[in-house]
Amino acid sequence: MRNIDRRGFVVSLAGAGLSAAGPAKAQNPTTSATSSAPPRFGFVDVVRRARDLATAPLAASPPLPESIVRLDPEIARDIRFRPDRAFLAGAGSRFRLQTIHLDPRSARPVTVNIIRDGIATPIPYAGNLFDYGRAKFERPLPLNLGFAGFRLQFPLNEPKAFSDAIVFTGSSEFRFLGRGQRPGASLRALCVNAGLDSEEFPFFREFWIETPEANAARATIYGLLDGDSVTGAFQFKIAPGVESRLDVAASLFPRRVGGVLGLAAVSSMYLQGESDRRAGGDYRPEVHNSDGLAMHTGADEWLWRQLRNPVKGARFAFLDTNPRGYGLMQRDRAFDHYQDLDAGFETRPNYWIEPAGDWGDGHVELVERPATDADASNILAAWVSNAPREPGKPVNLAYRAIASLEHRSTVTLGRVANTFQSPLSGSVENAPATTGGARRFLIDFSGGDLAYYLGGPAAIEVVASANNGQVSNIGLTPNPHVKGFRASIDVSAAPGQTADLRVSLRARGRVLTETWTLPWTG
Repeated sequence: MRNIDRRGFVVSLAGAGLSAAGPAKAQNPTTSATSSAPPRFGFVDVVRRARDLATAPLAASPPLPESIVRLDPEIARDIRFRPDRAFLAGAGSRFRLQTIHLDPRSARPVTVNIIRDGIATPIPYAGNLFDYGRAKFERPLPLNLGFAGFRLQFPLNEPKAFSDAIVFTGSSEFRFLGRGQRPGASLRALCVNAGLDSEEFPFFREFWIETPEANAARATIYGLLDGDSVTGAFQFKIAPGVESRLDVAASLFPRRVGGVLGLAAVSSMYLQGESDRRAGGDYRPEVHNSDGLAMHTGADEWLWRQLRNPVKGARFAFLDTNPRGYGLMQRDRAFDHYQDLDAGFETRPNYWIEPAGDWGDGHVELVERPATDADASNILAAWVSNAPREPGKPVNLAYRAIASLEHRSTVTLGRVANTFQSPLSGSVENAPATTGGARRFLIDFSGGDLAYYLGGPAAIEVVASANNGQVSNIGLTPNPHVKGFRASIDVSAAPGQTADLRVSLRARGRVLTETWTLPWTG
């Protein structure tokens, strides 16, 4: 892994790192009003189970019934939960709970519980919960079968129509949505060794959903995570809305030392965009759920890293101390840039992570893998702490995740609106004699106070650098189409040499924009 270690990236992390958000601050009361009443189930109970799991080797999950394994995957898609059987549909409830049926692609069944009056009760499998379509089973499936996951619904887009607010299905992955958003990127409760041959996929074994009070606009979910290297207890508090918010608290228990734990991870797809269109038969100009990684560092610098579909997989580390936020963003909201009537890429959500408390030293890790189709999940961003880990000692963290159609980064600063690049013919002035390649990059900056300077562009300075190779022919042109400016740089490097590029704008020493950054190999 290449560590990017320059101004704006603060190096060296210390201490327990994520200890400021321990589980005691996120738990339910476990004491009852009277001595005769049973204890109320809450987050501390899930923490205790996760701690106990970590003391034993990973237990194998029971095999799926043969009738599910043999089911044709296309026919399995016909199995739908019956809306009239939804749980949590009590008087005044604004939430509905639907379980998701197991299918041949399900790795393992999960148990889904409902907590009512402090008592947790598992939902038994029942045939009358589902409309099976073309799917047929020769004999009834067992009551303890379990489910692939669940979806919690809310009147998100219309007052009387329930739609998905949050969905858990498969390993540790889940999605939540705000108003007018289509599923795209996803969150992962935890990733281990992402982008490496030794990658592990922790999974949720069990969930508990608190019964919301009448007219409540928030719901609470607990999850028990298991995996080869680590177990964990998670608490999710979701507040659906125009901009949905998810408050997460977790306690992780390492089974063994080693491995790279990616915390508060965001996963997405990037196939092609304006800066790297590919030859082929795809009619769509751009295909991606996210087009960039945005970061607000602990040093108060805003960064924008354009995503790529690489030829070879790569991992990048943006060093920081106590980051203020990061996320995978879909900034391009123009339909004509995608031209896909079904996918709705222009309505895919941004996922922004805001740490709660001090996370200490570490780095935001970006993993980019090659992708050949839009079904890939080839992009991952996660926080990796430098804090030491040891079996039996919990790693605690808390953060808020936000699903939004807004760019969710700079407010007073200009931001990157477009990135373009093209090869340069001929030689670049003062380029190394062993130049392996040359490239021109054009970056459009928009917003913030940039429109003010359109009448006096001479006051603006382009700040450009590369840690390897050379930057030349730095230019700046007013771009009224974005109410900002287009910066251009030519970059050259020796064969196989990788340069980490940075471009921003400032005026009279004042920072005007976030910093655009991108690796490029000569």
